[in-house]
Amino acid sequence: MKKFLNFMKNPMLRKFSLLIALLFLYVFISAQSYVTAIAKDLSQSVFRLHVIANSDSNEDQTLKLRVRDALLDYMNEMCINCSTKEEAMEIANNHKEDFQKIAEKVISDNGYNYSVKININNFYFPTKNYGDISLPAGNYDALRVEIGEAKGQNWWCVMFPSLCFIDISSGVVDEKAKENLSDNLEQESYNIISENKKSPIKFKFKLIEFFAENNFFASK
Repeated sequence: MKKFLNFMKNPMLRKFSLLIALLFLYVFISAQSYVTAIAKDLSQSVFRLHVIANSDSNEDQTLKLRVRDALLDYMNEMCINCSTKEEAMEIANNHKEDFQKIAEKVISDNGYNYSVKININNFYFPTKNYGDISLPAGNYDALRVEIGEAKGQNWWCVMFPSLCFIDISSGVVDEKAKENLSDNLEQESYNIISENKKSPIKFKFKLIEFFAENNFFASK
């Protein structure tokens, strides 16, 4: 305590400590502003899909994927001429009942009577990789499908641009989807989520993850 009091009496040390504190605050605020801008750009350009299975049983997980495939086929057909997330979301909202019926039909055709809950809203997503595209954690607009008790593992992907359509065996995303995503994003944002990251870009990606996972900012 005595050393601390002596330290506080030293005007040079006090000024130095204040400068360090102000520098830290400046860096923190600058980082937060940067991350918020990138997160907003991503959120405004991507419309995602979140399917939750009834349970983790093999049967329920298989059913989840069949529901996913049917919904994606329908969305891909409806959005074939879409160039922005807003267009895709408008279509999804206008055809919400169709998504409901499609999911219910797949479930019924496979011999189940699970209920289905469809919700289009803004949800938190963890960091996910789609081939050579990585989307950082954050809040994104999405169509959420809850099957039955919705206590099983999730399927997270991107409805627009259609990054769901990946060759799973090779882990390659369709080039047209990446081109569409690039067209809808600022160059800085696209560089951050693309696989070919240099060290500074990787650091920025981790910075975005840190802020998102610790709720330092709201994405909208």
